[in-house]
Amino acid sequence: MPVVEVEKLAKRYGDTVAVRDVSFTVEPGEIFGILGPNGAGKTTTVECIGGLRTPDSGRITVLGRPPADRSLRAEVGVQLQEGELPDRLTVREALELYRTFYPDPADWRQLAGDLGLTEKLTTRYAKLSGGQKQRLSIALALIGNPRIAVLDELTTGLDPQARRDTWELISQIRGRGVTVLLVTHFMEEAERLCDRIAVIDRGEVVALDTPAGLVQQTSDEQTIRFRPSVPFADALLTTLPEVRRLTRHGDRIEVSGNGNLLHAVVSALALNQIVAVELRLEQATLDDAFVRLTGREES
Repeated sequence: MPVVEVEKLAKRYGDTVAVRDVSFTVEPGEIFGILGPNGAGKTTTVECIGGLRTPDSGRITVLGRPPADRSLRAEVGVQLQEGELPDRLTVREALELYRTFYPDPADWRQLAGDLGLTEKLTTRYAKLSGGQKQRLSIALALIGNPRIAVLDELTTGLDPQARRDTWELISQIRGRGVTVLLVTHFMEEAERLCDRIAVIDRGEVVALDTPAGLVQQTSDEQTIRFRPSVPFADALLTTLPEVRRLTRHGDRIEVSGNGNLLHAVVSALALNQIVAVELRLEQATLDDAFVRLTGREES
């Protein structure tokens, strides 16, 4: 049974339509991504799921209940994109305060240790680095022992190393048995972490699949580039069912196709005692799929 169900969600602010028609389900134990450009309606969607905004129309259930159900507060942890704490509040004070909000909180000391915050317990919020603030945000989202964690644009503004450290933390969260709803506009983040992704653009879901499935929906073509150790006739490769076209660029060969293209090409060359030197395989990425689905590029 899905832990989150969203059906035909719509929300507007005055004349601005933030979400016009969003539907998806989130299964227990998965990392479900909501991917889209800035202003696509991602944050509005998760704020409605978290009970922070009321939809204009549509239906949402979280663990079988409406988002406004007060009993969900202990079962859903939310980290918002614009979340901030008072500058003078220490990490320890924040953790001790937030644990009082829940009937069965996690051990905040263990949580601090798991998230690498033990040495920062006496540090004031204003003195934390961007990555440390994100770790604290995750800790506060998990301190109520939630069944679902909603993480909105978690790594925006972080340097590459801090971003990758945070990805590892998200994987650890799933390892604790928590279902994760992850909002992002970073392609690599979504591709690396998510089991399934809903691509939202202009307030609508334009695609929903696994990362690999999204890529395959838009293009299954692969390209191999190499320099052969000895010359050969085009027909050696163009007659293979996996090959769509072969192009020569001086002494270099470019072969495009689908299926198990790499194996087919390398095997055909090997049978004729030809070595593919400086071989490179290029495949479509989630970036490519995103551009084809939305017509826009993202970082």
